[in-house]
Amino acid sequence: MQRRLFPVLLASAFALAAAAALPARAQTPLRVLTHESFDLPEPLLTGFEREAGVKLQLIKAGDAGEMLNRLILTRANPIADVAFGIDNALLPRARQAGVFDAYSGPAAQRVGTATLGDGVVPVDYGYVALNIDKAWFAQKQLALPQSLDDLAKPAYKDLLVVQHPATSSPGQAFLQATIAGLGEEGAFAWWAKLRANGVKVAKGWSEAYYTDFTRNGGTRPIVVSYASSPAAEVFYSKTPLTESPTANLFLRGSVYRQVEGVALVKGGNPAARDAAGKFIEFLRSAPVQQALQTSMWMYPAEPGAARAEVMRQHAPEPTRFDNTGSAPSPEQLRAWQDRWVRVVLR
Repeated sequence: MQRRLFPVLLASAFALAAAAALPARAQTPLRVLTHESFDLPEPLLTGFEREAGVKLQLIKAGDAGEMLNRLILTRANPIADVAFGIDNALLPRARQAGVFDAYSGPAAQRVGTATLGDGVVPVDYGYVALNIDKAWFAQKQLALPQSLDDLAKPAYKDLLVVQHPATSSPGQAFLQATIAGLGEEGAFAWWAKLRANGVKVAKGWSEAYYTDFTRNGGTRPIVVSYASSPAAEVFYSKTPLTESPTANLFLRGSVYRQVEGVALVKGGNPAARDAAGKFIEFLRSAPVQQALQTSMWMYPAEPGAARAEVMRQHAPEPTRFDNTGSAPSPEQLRAWQDRWVRVVLR
């Protein structure tokens, strides 16, 4: 998720354009629940509507964690037919809640560069990582931290903003990375030191990156974001750049490989089930796999998909990451989350 709410298109614009492009007979709605960072070029979306004979209703539900909460709260009367943006950090909760039906079409059968399993089709992947504002560190003549332990030292007091793991997918992923990299006891001891050193907690990625990060006028020069965020900074710059103004810190215990997928919503409209399957296949199509790299700033899950040049130059993948060996159970995730709240916020 990247994350990844750089300039976005409005869902209402999609709907209006679709209504104009579709023949009068094609009024079957397909309700698509997504996180706030879902963003694909309008021609791709309207082309899908035309070919599938449906009208897309994009429902954006905040961060991925908020999206999953909404799915769980509305499972008795689902608000969507298909959901995009569930990731490996949150999937155990979704499985336990029983909010998805397995999809078995062609996209689910092909081997991808990333996997999720249980009929949830991977669409893209990325790396949650620490980003820094290079100009801020240069101006302050402060050395970059070389470890997570450095971030708990007085020199880095009040410099870091993270996301809440209960409401943010990157926040949950970063918490899991610290546990995988430092061990459970070591991670929570580090979080306690971080609290004392002034860590700030934001609700989600957008608030952390666009409000708190110094690159966007905030006071925090270190933010939990994505390995592809420096490439997005170059891509959206108003003046041509050969170097990104931000950089990644691939510190041990701070890098999490996040895989995002799309799934059928259990209890969705039966009349829309065929269209929902077509939408899943659409997200794994070559044009979408190419476009999502510079719209949602993730790496493509379809093997052989060409890498966008700006991603190739400014978003190299880390050589290691800090996922746990096996997916934590929902009970384990809740225990970690509750402990994090006690250590960091109470």
